[in-house]
Amino acid sequence: MGIQQFRLPDVGEGLVEAEIVSWKVKPGDTVKLNDTVVEIETAKSLVELPVPFAGTVTELLVPEGETIPVGTPIISVQTDEAAPGDLTPPVTEGTPKEDLVPSIPAGEEIEAGKIGGAAPGGRTAVLVGYGPKTTEAKRRPRKGGGAGATVDAPAPAAPVTPAAAPVAPAPAAPASPASVAGGNGSVHVLAKPPVRKLAKDLGIDLTAVPATGAGGIITRADVENYAAAPVFETVEAAPVVSVVGDTRIPIKGVQKVMAQAMVASAFTAPHVTEWITVDVSATMELVDRLKQDKAFRDLKVSPLLIVAKAVTLAVRRTPIINAAWDEQAQEIVLKGSVNLGIAAATPRGLIVPNIKGADSRTLPDLCKALNDLVATARDGKTQPADQAGGSFTITNVGVFGVDAGTPIINPGEAAILAFGAVRKQPWVVDDEIVPRWITTLALSFDHRLIDGEKGSTFLADVASILEDPARALMF
Repeated sequence: MGIQQFRLPDVGEGLVEAEIVSWKVKPGDTVKLNDTVVEIETAKSLVELPVPFAGTVTELLVPEGETIPVGTPIISVQTDEAAPGDLTPPVTEGTPKEDLVPSIPAGEEIEAGKIGGAAPGGRTAVLVGYGPKTTEAKRRPRKGGGAGATVDAPAPAAPVTPAAAPVAPAPAAPASPASVAGGNGSVHVLAKPPVRKLAKDLGIDLTAVPATGAGGIITRADVENYAAAPVFETVEAAPVVSVVGDTRIPIKGVQKVMAQAMVASAFTAPHVTEWITVDVSATMELVDRLKQDKAFRDLKVSPLLIVAKAVTLAVRRTPIINAAWDEQAQEIVLKGSVNLGIAAATPRGLIVPNIKGADSRTLPDLCKALNDLVATARDGKTQPADQAGGSFTITNVGVFGVDAGTPIINPGEAAILAFGAVRKQPWVVDDEIVPRWITTLALSFDHRLIDGEKGSTFLADVASILEDPARALMF
């Protein structure tokens, strides 16, 4: 029997790091091969990770809320035999685990998917199944261990337990900061990992937070109350009162990638945006009829479905819309199919999953794909593969009551369509003012490969199909 460590894998798309969101197991639990043990947040989505071997969980090596590089050991499992290909040395009884340094073949060390570097903070990011590059297992020098001991060994990662161990009540008043003096004069506060993460996200020093929990433990309410309370400062004997109400939110995960992608797109592709306002009363009537059609039973039919179909049809006449600019090769890449992206706002940030081969799908099939895409995005379960390879994007700002906008092109694509709110408005028909369903479409496109004539043609085609869905037969 031995201890096997499961390392954070690259789940695709060049993952370099991920945040541990929630553990599904605890020490002492028995796990089978491919049981889900942890949920992580990558730069694009939430992902559930299965364990690659069976056994008993001995230790959770990374607490919830911590972001770690690919290759970091996250869980230890006691197995009947060593897992094939696992290079982590088995931990035997009596061997301090901090003294074991796994070795890897020369040249296998990487940083965030690159060869031969160190990750931020001095740690080395490694591939799955590999450890930091050394020649053999050895004992690390300890502080105070002699003349040659000049390097402090880093403390092993604290295991995550399902509940905090009982803490004896402290004689101090319950409203004072919870702190315990360490042997070297350092101060340690009593707080559970989720509370520590909250304080870190808010930029709060836990040693200054008054504790009201049993045994002097700082609770979530303590942190929230401290963040909301005004702080009074005195500078150079001059009384200056400032109310601190700012909240700092770390930029990471989906939010970080979205920000980087939008900046890169906005300052790389020369954007042009065109607008058109169109009478979509016929489209609204079609939507009502489809809701009664048995082919759409159990499906949610919305005007977005007709917009999506109109886009796939209009691309046939203007294929350059469904293309990409390859700067390195100095080529324009015409995509072989329409992988239709739908911008989705989630609690973790904006993501753009796409429907592969949307142009070859029937209307009921396209409707089901839209329904599944939205449901998966809302649950935060969209996988990286579902966000890769998009060729054209629709952003439905109308669901927020917004009429239109100037959307930024999704990187790797050439255009994006904003679909505004559909409202009943006065409209002139045969020289008479009548109430009609009206919407506004806004098309942003990359002017390096799409000129005004092509952009205008595409936008006009989409609008004409929405105005008269029967025109779809002409495409």
